[in-house]
Amino acid sequence: MRLPPCWEERLRGAVRQFWGTRGQQAERQGVSSGARDAGNRRAVTGGKQMDGFVELVRDFLVDCGIDRSNIFCNRAVELPGWFRAEKKWDLLVVAKGQLIAAMEFKSQVGSFGNNFNNRAEESLGSAADIWTAYREGTFSLTQRPWLGNVMVLEEVPGSLTPAAVKEPHFPVLPEFRQASYARRYEILMAKLVRERLYDSAALLLSSRDSAKVGEYSQPSAELTFFGLLTSLKARAMAIAGSSI
Repeated sequence: MRLPPCWEERLRGAVRQFWGTRGQQAERQGVSSGARDAGNRRAVTGGKQMDGFVELVRDFLVDCGIDRSNIFCNRAVELPGWFRAEKKWDLLVVAKGQLIAAMEFKSQVGSFGNNFNNRAEESLGSAADIWTAYREGTFSLTQRPWLGNVMVLEEVPGSLTPAAVKEPHFPVLPEFRQASYARRYEILMAKLVRERLYDSAALLLSSRDSAKVGEYSQPSAELTFFGLLTSLKARAMAIAGSSI
């Protein structure tokens, strides 16, 4: 299923903003000389490319009845951890001292072989940290929070072509054989949800040519933006109808 027209247009706008912001960051930092890998790193570290997605979810929550003052996405986004003092999340919902929801928004453009494992470790580490902190009562009397994960992956031959695996001692799991990096992301995010490390996740593929039109694809019916917003809406409506 697709999003209602108004949110579908917002999602396309977020894709356009993603590519547009990356291009602007690269130009500002003077990386148009052909140093592709360095340019990608600088564009990522410049931040802001995922702001359109964050703002979409923020406005969606407001539309569901959540007070805007309880949604944090540019400031006050730190949460205490168990294995570290604190971590910045991309979007939080905190109301009357209770942690309601936390979300991460990530992307990968190029350098697929180098960065896939980093993204996987980030997602696993963030989930392990917050759930251990939750279990140990770090968030006071908070009921189980809702966790969401959004990934935007560049759609190019490098992310769609089957990737080799290395098995010097033991065989990899069968699902990873002949799997592209796009497929690996699909496997990763589906398992994160099935293991309840995240309540919902969305995987979007988009090419650089989408900067003007905001085109994207969603390779898994289990990992759609519609599904993520539907899951979040159920949680948000429960919050809005409670005493919080």
